[in-house]
Amino acid sequence: MPAAWFQCLLVLVAYCCVRSSCVVSIFSTFIRVSSPVTTALEVLRNTQADLNVAQRQMSSGLRVQTAKDNATYWTISTLTRTDIGAVSAVQDALGLAAATVSTASTGINSAIDIVTQIRSKLVTAYEGSVDKTKLNDEISELKDQLRSVGESTSFNGVNWVMLQDGEDPTEPHEIPGSLIRHNDGTVSIGMLNYEGVSSTSGPIVSTDARYLIDDQSSGTGGYGVLTSTAFATEAGAAKNYVLISSKNGDTSGQVEISLDANTTQGGVTDMINTVTAMLHQLNTIGSAFGSLETRVSLQNQFASNLSDSLTSGVGKLVDADMEKQSSRVLALQTQEQLGLQSLSIANASYDTVRQLFQNL
Repeated sequence: MPAAWFQCLLVLVAYCCVRSSCVVSIFSTFIRVSSPVTTALEVLRNTQADLNVAQRQMSSGLRVQTAKDNATYWTISTLTRTDIGAVSAVQDALGLAAATVSTASTGINSAIDIVTQIRSKLVTAYEGSVDKTKLNDEISELKDQLRSVGESTSFNGVNWVMLQDGEDPTEPHEIPGSLIRHNDGTVSIGMLNYEGVSSTSGPIVSTDARYLIDDQSSGTGGYGVLTSTAFATEAGAAKNYVLISSKNGDTSGQVEISLDANTTQGGVTDMINTVTAMLHQLNTIGSAFGSLETRVSLQNQFASNLSDSLTSGVGKLVDADMEKQSSRVLALQTQEQLGLQSLSIANASYDTVRQLFQNL
């Protein structure tokens, strides 16, 4: 082979070697540049995912929204929220109950005032020169007012001072008072009540008169203070005195308290003693209603405090820290911007090397 051709072959081999070395070098550079791009993209994805979570918590105010966020806390909070709803319903019922009891208490207090006036009129009748007929006119007006009070002492169709057909005097008047969750997870409602009579068997006594008026057609008015003869019997009165007559009951043998010109002082004394015994029982009923009013008020306040405590407890489990989340959102937004810039720089380097590689 001539020397010239040999020299040309050596130059060609040397050129190919140099060319191959450059390709390898450029390819290695391409690999190194593409790795930061992948890393920057992965960091940006993670940042955006964290930002989405933080923004969702900011908008909802909750760090535990679903079971996947925290199954234990979500279960507790869901169960507690149902209790809060039930306590709220109990509060509504207590509001209605408070109005019902207050209405009944007002009716009894009004009746006490009226009966007190009637007794005062009867005491006045002791004076021999007093016109008993005119006193009786006043007493009759007061008795009519008593019936009006009894019939109008009603709230939302519920009357606790009138006993009428279809009602059982032994059944207490009950109102929801509290929500009770037992250890086994079951729930019951605690009741507040105004007690009825213990039994309807046997003779009716004055303490059985738990109502103002008893208008039942099946009885004699014995469960109403104003319509019961038990007070006259226990006072030793000569007649079966009642203050007003039952509208529907058997009133045979009963005598309404009234005065006329022939009323004796003995008769007036019997009436006064009977009315005094009635006042005593009315005070007992009024005291029971007053105590129940206080209990309803206390229970309502307790229910309000309980609801606040349950709500606070749920908040500690699932509520987001708004100040912390706000700072976190700002930090993640800044991190996102930096990630976008890093990705842009990495992409620019990647494109430069890629173009060099394509031009080989």
